[in-house]
Parts: sequence; structure tokens; C-alpha cells
Amino acid sequence: MRDAFLLDPDLVFLNHGSFGACPRDVFRVFQSWQLELERNPVEFLSRRSAGLLMAARSQLATYLGAAAEHLVFMPNATTAVNTVARALDLRPGDEVLATDHEYGACDAAWRWVCERAGAHYRRVEVPLPFDRASFAERMLAEAGPRTRLIFCSHITSTTALTFPVTELCAGAREQGVLTLIDGAHAPGQLELDLGALGADFYAGNCHKWLRAPKGSAFLHARPEHHELLQGLVVSWGYVGEGLGHEAYAGESLLERRLQWQGTRDIAAALAVPAAIDFQQQHDWPAQRARCHALAGAVLRELGGRYGLPPIGRDDDWVQMVALPVPHRDSEGLRAALFARGIEIPVTQHAGRCFVRLSVQVYNDGADMDRLLAALSAA
Repeated sequence: MRDAFLLDPDLVFLNHGSFGACPRDVFRVFQSWQLELERNPVEFLSRRSAGLLMAARSQLATYLGAAAEHLVFMPNATTAVNTVARALDLRPGDEVLATDHEYGACDAAWRWVCERAGAHYRRVEVPLPFDRASFAERMLAEAGPRTRLIFCSHITSTTALTFPVTELCAGAREQGVLTLIDGAHAPGQLELDLGALGADFYAGNCHKWLRAPKGSAFLHARPEHHELLQGLVVSWGYVGEGLGHEAYAGESLLERRLQWQGTRDIAAALAVPAAIDFQQQHDWPAQRARCHALAGAVLRELGGRYGLPPIGRDDDWVQMVALPVPHRDSEGLRAALFARGIEIPVTQHAGRCFVRLSVQVYNDGADMDRLLAALSAA
């Protein structure tokens, strides 16, 4: 399926996890919406955008197992995390609990918010190899009377592990602690049912594994928290209905505050249904299984070569896996691999080095062979 994407044909692209890659057909839909906007920007943004966004959001909600009115589009998952962090109204002595596997940008956001509130941002060590059975219990045991929220990745960025967040959210709710799940890597890799998952807040990207255009993401919030959330930009959604801008008329409080924050290009969000359709047209469970098998073969080959065991079981990761390597200079290894035509990140966690392999439908066995050969030469 390489020809279905716009990737450089001379590049072995094994880094889908960073920014995704958009199929040609989905990108055409994205561009068609941009052209439609420019035909009459006033008509499109002032009078049509709310309905168009609702239609796109409804299809995304069905895909996610959610209600459309509990969902709002965001430009990326980090913006969604920041929206929740700014709305939490932390007090001196309050605590936000996270794992030590969280994405660096979101770590930075929580540190910034907590420092200004006099609150504490505390990261709980989740040791490797990963033990799924003890994860939720380990996190919940660290929660105390001042813990306001538990922040946790669904699929981690550095180590590519899938955390059992449904159990975590259920336990946190019993303890009266809010949960925010960072699902940046989850849509498209995992079958999601946000209603059953039970997080108070769930942030997800559409531009990564769902392969929508860049700038498409979402925030899902349980209805009892809609009043809490505020837009990072105060705009027309804060004006009484019937005044100011027409685009928000009839929308919910969540939509009005968070959806309309000034002039912006909404084409990426409107192309999300095309990305969902692309997945449904190509038997995604079978594609996902093929990608998982390719990644697993590389993991086993390198494990035998280096004598380094995997950091989790086969069902602890999906299409993205952290390959343990004995190297210490992560940037040097990344540069050496790129010099051989391979785009792949090299990460570090707890003093260990990993090549984070993403396998998407445009990859094949030849790509895996080139990676293995390049690692031998690096």
C-alpha cells in the first residue's frame, strides 16, 4: 500500500508514531475542504462550520464509542491536555499523579501548571519489564487525600507500551480521583470504546495512527465536567447566544467554549471521516495484525542478536514497539540510521536505549530487513 501514501519513495519510513502519514485519498478530501472554504470564507466559517463540524464529530464519536456532544475537536492531543490542566483549578498542596513514561511535552505542561498553583506533579515509576497485572494497583496505591487527578498515557510515547487504563480509571473513580488519559497513539492502533473506558477526560490524536491530516485531534469529557472546561482562547463562544458570531448557534457549552476560538482552518477536522472510511475499506484488523507480526519478527531478531529481552509481552504493544539496543548515544544512532535512508526515532528511558519501531500498512518485510542491516552497520 506504499503508493496509497505521499511518502518519499526513497525513504524507509518507520516513524509513523511521531506525526503520522496521510493517505493520498484522505489528503485530497482535506484539500477539497480548504478549497471549499476559500470559495466563500464568510459563508463557510460563519454559517456552515458548526454543522460541518458536528457531522464530522458525529462520525468520529461513533468510531470512538462516544457521544458527539461529549467530544470536541482540538489541533492536537497536547492542546487537549493543556485545556484540562488549565481548568483544574489546583490549590497549594494538591497533587497530580502520573507515570514516569509520559510524553515530555505533557510533562512540561503539568509542571508549569503545578508550579504556578503551588501543587505537586509526581511521577510514579513503572519498572521494566512491564507488569500489566500490577499496574493499576501500583498507581492507585500512590494516590493520597490531596491527589486531584491521575494523568496516564494509553500507549506510551518512549516505550510504546499499552497501559490498562480501564482498570485504572475504575479504581480512581472509586477513590474520588479524576483521570485524564493521553490517547495520542491510541486511535487507529486500538479499538476504542470511550464510554466503557470511563476516563473523566480523554485526549486523542487523529493525525497519527488514524492517518487524518495534521491538526486533527479531540478531547472527550464526561458530561459532569463540561462546566469545568474553559477555552484556552476566550472568543465568541463566551458571548450569549444570538449575539456576535453565528457559527455557534445551537451548540452545547463544551462546543461553544472550545470549538470556536478565532479564525482557523477546520479542513483537517472535516477530513477525519475520510480517514475512518479509509481504515474501514482496507480490513484494518487484518492490516494491524500484519504490522504487529512484522514488528514482532524484528523484536525477536534483535533480542537474539543483542541478548536483550523485550520490555513487555507480545500483547503489551500493537504496531509500535520499543526495540532494546545496547547503544548509549541515542542521537548518534538515529543520525546513523537516517544517513542510511531510515527515518526512525531512538529513545531513552531509565538509562536504557530503544529504537522505537512503527510499522504501518505501507511497510513490508524489505523495510524490516533494511533496518536490521542498518543496525548491524551502525
